[in-house]
Amino acid sequence: MIIKNYVTELSQKYASKWLVFAIDLGIVMFTFFLAYFIRFNFTLNFDLVQFFIQLPFILGISALSFIIVGSFKSVIRHTGLLDLINLFKATLLIAGFSVALVLVNRSVQLVEGFTIPRALIAMHALLSFMFLSASRLAFKILYKRIKCHLMATKRVLIYGAGDAGILTSNTLLNNTSSRFIVVGFIDDNENKAGKSINGIPIYSKERLNKAYLELQNIDEIIVASEKIDHTNIMPLIDLQVKVTKIPPVEQWINGELNVKQIKQVQIEDLLGRPPIQVNNPNLQNEFRGQTVLVTGAAGSIGSELVKQLSNYDVKQIIMLDQAESALYDVEQDLKRNSKSNYKALVADIRDGLRIDSIFQKYQPTMVFHAAAYKHVPLMEESPYEAIKINVNGTKLLADTASRYNIKKFVFISTDKAVNPTSVMGATKRLAEMYISCLQKESKTKFITTRFGNVLGSNGSVIPLFKKQIENNKPLTLTHREITRYFMTIPEASQLVLEAGTMGKGGEIFIFDMGQSVKIFDLAKNMIKLSGLRYPEDIDIQITGLRPGEKLYEELLANGENTIATYHSKIMISKTRAIDYERVKPEIEELCITNRFQNNNIVIKMKQLIPEYKSNNSDFERFDKRVQIYKKAKALVTEKNDNNYKGL
Repeated sequence: MIIKNYVTELSQKYASKWLVFAIDLGIVMFTFFLAYFIRFNFTLNFDLVQFFIQLPFILGISALSFIIVGSFKSVIRHTGLLDLINLFKATLLIAGFSVALVLVNRSVQLVEGFTIPRALIAMHALLSFMFLSASRLAFKILYKRIKCHLMATKRVLIYGAGDAGILTSNTLLNNTSSRFIVVGFIDDNENKAGKSINGIPIYSKERLNKAYLELQNIDEIIVASEKIDHTNIMPLIDLQVKVTKIPPVEQWINGELNVKQIKQVQIEDLLGRPPIQVNNPNLQNEFRGQTVLVTGAAGSIGSELVKQLSNYDVKQIIMLDQAESALYDVEQDLKRNSKSNYKALVADIRDGLRIDSIFQKYQPTMVFHAAAYKHVPLMEESPYEAIKINVNGTKLLADTASRYNIKKFVFISTDKAVNPTSVMGATKRLAEMYISCLQKESKTKFITTRFGNVLGSNGSVIPLFKKQIENNKPLTLTHREITRYFMTIPEASQLVLEAGTMGKGGEIFIFDMGQSVKIFDLAKNMIKLSGLRYPEDIDIQITGLRPGEKLYEELLANGENTIATYHSKIMISKTRAIDYERVKPEIEELCITNRFQNNNIVIKMKQLIPEYKSNNSDFERFDKRVQIYKKAKALVTEKNDNNYKGL
């Protein structure tokens, strides 16, 4: 770092614009002499007196031309095509002024016998441009050579020999903060193999192997193509070399790539599917002029919803959460991004009076309900708390929205509500059922969205693995065969907004999340992404399934099918029929009775949700009891029906 700063300081101190100006004038004087020397057959058989008379005029004309064009102001070590064009303009201007001076002198006779042959002027212009350009290129090469010897260098391969790859190469070579040597390009197009770009060879994919990387001492592979998917990136990760990736072109700063924007490949790039894109102009129309309330606004999904909604022409965003510190952070992010149409409120969705006062004061027209308890093992220990937030909190919020005739209420559910095996999943399913019941009697359009795990959310497996890797600890995994569906936070939030726009009321929208991901493979890939080896550097420990945890998640419950929508990644679930008249009062009763009686709460939920079967939990013992209860109830119902028929 000290050497790098010293080299940079020297180049700035001794390569000032006035020094460049003086050197340029010296070059022009030299080339004027050289033009005479060549013109007279490489001899000095020319009128030296006339030469020294002409020299001051050439000096003045050249100084004026350089000042007009400003060619001496460019940073020499970054000389590019535009700088050479400016030099060409300056030499043309020198030639033009020289011809004009000769013509004026012929007419006015300012200087007796003063003239410059036109052939000599043309030759001088050509030589000046050549020597001025060469001086800049020589300085640029010299600077890079010195920096290369004095600074640590990084040898890289660029994956992708298209426009993005060429721009990446230029960015690396022109970077001043660190030194890169681009060893070569790798491209999928076999027709490019064997060719070169700016002297850098292009290789086919077959060249990518450990032996070649070790031979060339490759430090890093930079992926410089948006068309390269996970199937191409995974083999790079297996080479156990650092793999980085340039951002999409639209994220470049002022249309230019910066070395600092080149980031290490993230686990999101290895999901096994292309990123989900939402580009619906109807979203702008949907949210224009709306006052949107977002609950759980300090959480992973809630904060991203707030961020994305702030980009639309909404009237106001009401951010509601009981976590004041996290909510404050979201508020500060909006301030930094010059957003003003928001209001942060600390509130508990279980407080009906507080929620009612918020609706009365701010009059929201749309609600996105993301607040929930979501950690499966914790909720398995505290069913009463899960009921209070996930069911009763949703009920109070939905009832208030219905009472104020809110336009739309979008409930963010989870795939754990499908054939639930945990208290958390069962409470989310009960909340789905309640708002479905409310849809039958309300003017508000109640919409439910279901999706799987969100990468990077609070408490998810990805941050846990990252912490364990940072601390050089083994990664802990509950089961070797466990699988999950994954989606990034922006993807999930975009689809929630899209589903909210297309919803007519009463739908349960399911997001297509591609193929499920084996968490064991995910853990190994994260170790490789960190430049470590499994199991030599970091091992993976199997700890056993936690209470309520599934081996794999589902997006559809037993007996459910889907209906396609205009968005290929969003489907509507055709859920089983619900006895609304019976279910709604029983859910209401569950919310106000059985306080702290966890066993009674779980039994009641199992009675309301036929598909709820506990897994790896103490509550498994109630499954048989509920089955016996259901059979007895069915026999009583059948007996009553037969008696009725006998009448």
